[in-house]
Amino acid sequence: MAPRIKSFLSPVSVLAALLAIGGATPVDAADRGCEAVKYKNADYVVCRFDPAAHDIRLFLNNADGEPYGHFNWVKEALAERGETLLFAMNAGMYHEDRSPVGFYREAGEDMAPVNTNDGPGNFHLKPNGVFYVLENGAAGVDETGVYLMTKRKPPHYATQSGPMLVIDGAIHPRFLPDSDSVKRRNGVGVTEEGGVFFVLADTPVRFYDFASYFRDVLKTPNALYLDGSISRLYAPELDRNDPGAAMGPIMGIVTRKNEASPD
Repeated sequence: MAPRIKSFLSPVSVLAALLAIGGATPVDAADRGCEAVKYKNADYVVCRFDPAAHDIRLFLNNADGEPYGHFNWVKEALAERGETLLFAMNAGMYHEDRSPVGFYREAGEDMAPVNTNDGPGNFHLKPNGVFYVLENGAAGVDETGVYLMTKRKPPHYATQSGPMLVIDGAIHPRFLPDSDSVKRRNGVGVTEEGGVFFVLADTPVRFYDFASYFRDVLKTPNALYLDGSISRLYAPELDRNDPGAAMGPIMGIVTRKNEASPD
């Protein structure tokens, strides 16, 4: 479709942060992966992963060079290699041919360049940003300008989207607490200790409230919006494999079948 130019928190820390926010339902930190929670009377799914224990990857095209488009195709391709898809979420905006609107890097190969253009819609509501995973597994979120200026070895995986939700602990300056724009949304944030949180707002929410969940509840100093109304989730422990139109980039957590599921 056309671009919609529309140390990891400990269980005690997660619980304390959630209880500190009125209206939040605590995540059961004893369980791995995804939980349904409430925040400001809206329904959220929050999925947390420690990059040191989980293999975070991005997926765009299959072995024939065609976009996967759906979670099941990623799941089947991994199964053929003896791997299991533990979690997946759409991973950024895309053009009608499902190619990424912004920077996209998969398994060490650049597949779309960094996009610093101005334009309409959410992607260009600057600053936008980049979620990346380094070859050693460490993950982060940088505002695009910061990402370009930082001297580091190129990441193993990266996806650019926008707008940023949280920037160095501050909510994006263009977000309004009383905005009348409410939509389903998904995004990703990284804690100071390196833990990664993927969040889907199942209830339509304002950008401001979505960003405040990352900042105030999950304590992520930087967080990135991935997409809006088409946001979808694959989370077997919640019996979720959301249907819908074919997607562009997909984010996934992968484990080998002979490995024990990480805690």
